[in-house]
Amino acid sequence: MRESQNRKTLIAIVGPTAIGKTALAIALARHYNTEILSADSRQFYSEMEIGTAKPDVNELASAKHHFINSHSVTQLFSTGDFEIEALKVIDTIFQNQDLAIMVGGSGLYINAVLNGLDEMPEIDLAIREKLNMQLENEGLEVIQNQLKLLDQEYFEKVDQNNPQRMIRGLEVVLSTGQKLSSMLSFTKKQRTFNIIKIGLNTDRAKLYERINLRVDKMMENGLLEEVKSLIDFKKHNALNTVGYSEIFDYLDEKITLNNAVALIKQNTRRFAKRQLTWFKRDQEINWFEPGQTRAVIVRINERLASSETTKGPNLH
Repeated sequence: MRESQNRKTLIAIVGPTAIGKTALAIALARHYNTEILSADSRQFYSEMEIGTAKPDVNELASAKHHFINSHSVTQLFSTGDFEIEALKVIDTIFQNQDLAIMVGGSGLYINAVLNGLDEMPEIDLAIREKLNMQLENEGLEVIQNQLKLLDQEYFEKVDQNNPQRMIRGLEVVLSTGQKLSSMLSFTKKQRTFNIIKIGLNTDRAKLYERINLRVDKMMENGLLEEVKSLIDFKKHNALNTVGYSEIFDYLDEKITLNNAVALIKQNTRRFAKRQLTWFKRDQEINWFEPGQTRAVIVRINERLASSETTKGPNLH
């Protein structure tokens, strides 16, 4: 454990899916005797287990986790809600510890905690309803194409297979005439704690191999049965995401199971590429290869011992 410092520090672990962020977060939590916040936008949901690659029972027992199985897919839990709730949890951890750890690959959620969210404009609810009806009647591709045309920068930053993200970007520009991408980079709230950002990455071929192996493991662990059990929740936004929507298409006899698995791998690889595009813009992230836990600890200790840590750095 490090020597006592005047300031509390949040360690943010980021990177693409399947890179090993969970293992690193647990190793750091055990080393520094602290707790973990998940900033994965799907691990909040208790109904979604296998397809979200949550920490397993042993991993959850190794360190205290927050925002794992904390909500139901039937509940709305926005990025703004996460900002508020996560800051409360961080304050609670800091009552007893000097460090807290946040881990995840959801750039918007990470950003909400580190920098705060910009004030969003009022949305015309009639436009939102119309877009939701359009999604149901015409499918996601129509929404994707409209958003790409009207706000390509936002379209390329977020999960394009997430209908909620697509509709959010589209409803803003249709309601206000302003692009959501232009609203996500101006305001940065100052935090009361230091921030150290650690990124995990490896060469593209190794990453894609890890992703493919993870998907195969999910299928072995019963992803098909899990998705079958969630048919009643099918229309909830959380389930219109990679790993679930493809299996639903199989169950609807639109594609074969082999095609569904291949699409999960392809869509996950594309998602990982977008995650890296998001995080690579941040020059303050300290990048490491998976498995370099000792080097990460050395770097964190160097930062803790120096004045390099800054209040609320930018993750845009």
